[in-house]
Amino acid sequence: MSRVLIRNVSVLVVPEQGECRVDEAQDIHVQDDRIVAITPTGGLAAPGAPGTREPLFEVIDGDGLLAVPGLVNSHTHSPMVMMRGAAEDLAIEDWFNRRIWPMEVNLTAERVRVGARLACAEMLLGGVTTFVDHYFHADQIAAAAIESGIRADLAPTFFSSAGQDAIDAAFEMTRDLSTRHPRITASLGPHATYTVTDEDLRRTADRADGRRIHLHAAETVDQTRASVEKHGVTPIQVLERTGVLEAGALIAHGCGIREEDLPILQRYADRTTVASCPKVYLKLAMGEVTPIKGLRSAGVDVGVGTDGAAVHNTLDVWEAIRMVALTQKQREHDAEWMTLSDTLRLATRGSAAAAGLTDQIGVLEPGRQADIALVDLSAPHNQPIHDPRAALVYSVRASDVVTVLVAGQVVVRDRQLTTMDLTEVLAEAKDLAHTLVDLSQGGAVQHYAP
Repeated sequence: MSRVLIRNVSVLVVPEQGECRVDEAQDIHVQDDRIVAITPTGGLAAPGAPGTREPLFEVIDGDGLLAVPGLVNSHTHSPMVMMRGAAEDLAIEDWFNRRIWPMEVNLTAERVRVGARLACAEMLLGGVTTFVDHYFHADQIAAAAIESGIRADLAPTFFSSAGQDAIDAAFEMTRDLSTRHPRITASLGPHATYTVTDEDLRRTADRADGRRIHLHAAETVDQTRASVEKHGVTPIQVLERTGVLEAGALIAHGCGIREEDLPILQRYADRTTVASCPKVYLKLAMGEVTPIKGLRSAGVDVGVGTDGAAVHNTLDVWEAIRMVALTQKQREHDAEWMTLSDTLRLATRGSAAAAGLTDQIGVLEPGRQADIALVDLSAPHNQPIHDPRAALVYSVRASDVVTVLVAGQVVVRDRQLTTMDLTEVLAEAKDLAHTLVDLSQGGAVQHYAP
């Protein structure tokens, strides 16, 4: 039995409705992988304290720190950290066709593993305890996640152009990943409605068997327009008629979701979520951002993600949270929309739903997984503190994260990884990165033409 006590810490409380708050001077009691109690400091005897029979394994001093639910990166392609900064100042078509998909010809299991290790290190150090991934060689990403101690939901990616054997292999990989480790879950990963045929989407829905389908759909207004012109239906209508929404889906981006799509999504709101990655939409000049207000009015949960670092440049979810709040205010022309509490709820409960872990993570309360980040708000960019919720949304940096627990295990202590040698992770990535961005081989894994 493992026991941890986080003593005398402030705690972010995120109710299902209403205002979030910060409770000061709290003790968080962790047993094995779960929070068992949160009490006023000193209100409950610590394990191992005089007069108790429970062994005391670790006490973490939370004085001056704020405990928040471990962040969730709701949609990313973690090994793409190896392409960071290698595809800049390009429109979306050229970004795919001149850089990314030609680079991905170079993917190997080793290069994916090295990239995933670097990504896991970056995310953990920034307080991200769960990531929802969509990429190739997902078994290598799983190995990196297990080694690092992070939690992950992995979707092995496929295109219809790869052929039925490759698609069947992706299905088999999803089944295999589900059995690898308690912290690893798996989803089915068709790439997008414009790169996977309706027939293959139907096959995916038929093979779901209770697993979610994680894919890109209605990423841009142009994609939706092209779908209507070519097929007479929006990408969301494609997802309905192929059974993807019925099976349960995590939709990446959804910036092209139309008003008429909302009633469709509402019918499947109990099993459909959307991941919003707003920095990407600004950088690629996509014209629109995820219509979060409409989705929430339809009862659809929305989570916060970074997408891959080949476009987002970082896997900093704090930055993504800030971007969500700012872009949504701009989109709705309403400074009172996306309040601090609504933004924090999106980033915690909403992102937990996007990870398919609604009842396990996303809030700090007894019975939940002990995925916890301790944040230091003492740096000048956070001071003075008039409202710690405002600091979390608009000021906090990844470097403010001090200590991180995943499933009750300390994976970052005093801003240092405990599970991996960061120097070795960085050196390995540096040695291999040039091989991945080499364009001399020619070809591409796919062509972007939605």
